[in-house]
Amino acid sequence: MRVPQQIHDAILQHARFCAPLEACGLLATDGTGALRMVYCLTNVERSRRRFTVSPQEHFKALQHAERSGWSIGGVFHSHPTAPARPSVVDVAQALDPRWLYVIAGPLASPELRAFTIARGEVNELEVEVG
Repeated sequence: MRVPQQIHDAILQHARFCAPLEACGLLATDGTGALRMVYCLTNVERSRRRFTVSPQEHFKALQHAERSGWSIGGVFHSHPTAPARPSVVDVAQALDPRWLYVIAGPLASPELRAFTIARGEVNELEVEVG
């Protein structure tokens, strides 16, 4: 999966900004599945271990994506001190098997990893930045 440099950098910057809490946001994709936009949003949980995207911000991101001819095709969040892999909670909350699930973490040595999660099965995608 190709992650444009600007999207990669925005996700990691949002994770740093929100630390020590989890950061979160949505990803817009075009008709081919390519990442087009990152929406850095508010984690209404204000938690170090869980996230919930602000419903109002989610709706605004959806409107913007649709106006641009895109769709919301994924979500990202950070693990400030844990490895960038889906937790049990992440897997349980992954409701759309078509979405990309991107995790940034840990902040001490930041990395970005991407997954698909369908019916509890996690598959890692190779991330190419640039």
